[in-house]
Amino acid sequence: MADEVYDGSPVAALRRIAFLLERGRADSYKVKAYRGAANAILPLPADEVAARARAGTLTELAGVGASTARVISQAVAGKVPDKLAEAEAEYGAPLTDGAGSALRARLRGDLHSHSDWSDGGSPIEEMAMTAMELGHDYLVLTDHSPRLKVARGLSVERLARQLDVVDAVNAHLDGGFRLLKGIEVDILDDGGLDQTEQMLARLDVRVVSVHSKLQMDAEQMTKRMVAAVRNPYANVLGHCTGRLVTGNRGTRAQSRFDARTVFEACAEEGVAVEINSRPERRDPPTKLLELARDIGCLFSIDSDAHAPGQLDYPLLGCERAEAAGIDADRIVNTWPVERLLEWAAP
Repeated sequence: MADEVYDGSPVAALRRIAFLLERGRADSYKVKAYRGAANAILPLPADEVAARARAGTLTELAGVGASTARVISQAVAGKVPDKLAEAEAEYGAPLTDGAGSALRARLRGDLHSHSDWSDGGSPIEEMAMTAMELGHDYLVLTDHSPRLKVARGLSVERLARQLDVVDAVNAHLDGGFRLLKGIEVDILDDGGLDQTEQMLARLDVRVVSVHSKLQMDAEQMTKRMVAAVRNPYANVLGHCTGRLVTGNRGTRAQSRFDARTVFEACAEEGVAVEINSRPERRDPPTKLLELARDIGCLFSIDSDAHAPGQLDYPLLGCERAEAAGIDADRIVNTWPVERLLEWAAP
């Protein structure tokens, strides 16, 4: 495969490999080498990179190892890097057979994404740049809230610092794209939200999700979820059943709750039910998705991306929404940003 002609840059090759590995849900440590090497050579003149490739001195650069040096050298030589060919073959195929494509073309953005400030694998600016490359008008950054310590949830102080970073990122991006301030806030056992009202008020969009005691009594879970949905700061009910259907984390049964009661509360409050597009979640299950449709809920088709390559996932959610016959105007992230922000305001 390395004999095939390659006319891209070595940075593009490294970033594409990382993107594809992330799309395939590879462990973050396997991906960081490629993004790190791309960042290492990005500031260098192309002729210096080429000279180092010829001289075999790429590995003298901090962040470039033997395998990434091989990718760079092959790209500089105009050959498809072996690792890129392998990644394309394993992870580069279309996510669907075309189903969902029409709806995906109508999505303006993604309301659920994570960075390396919590349990994501990449910096905020890398997530934003990839969202732009995928054609998004906006991306909501929704790192976790304090109680989810295993995911390095953000305290009030860290979230406040992150909001300044979002402002700085937006100042350097094309004005046609906006990184929006958000959170995936834990729904506490009593239905409260795991962040102060003062901080929630500073955000653009808030995803509320259950991450703990997923198998609590159905009646208590229903009360918990309804209380969260009726909170004036709630905008999107994230991965409502918490189920896992495949993947390296194993499987997990869905939570038990009165879905009709919860979805009726969502419809009354204008809270969107998330169609979580992660392959291991497919949440809500089809019967609950159809129930939410029939009750009249709004929806949000989100990636729940923990890495840039996973920002591609919404096509999978679009496939499910099309199959369920959900009208595009009921999907809030088909809306332009001004309409979205008006809807999300408390």
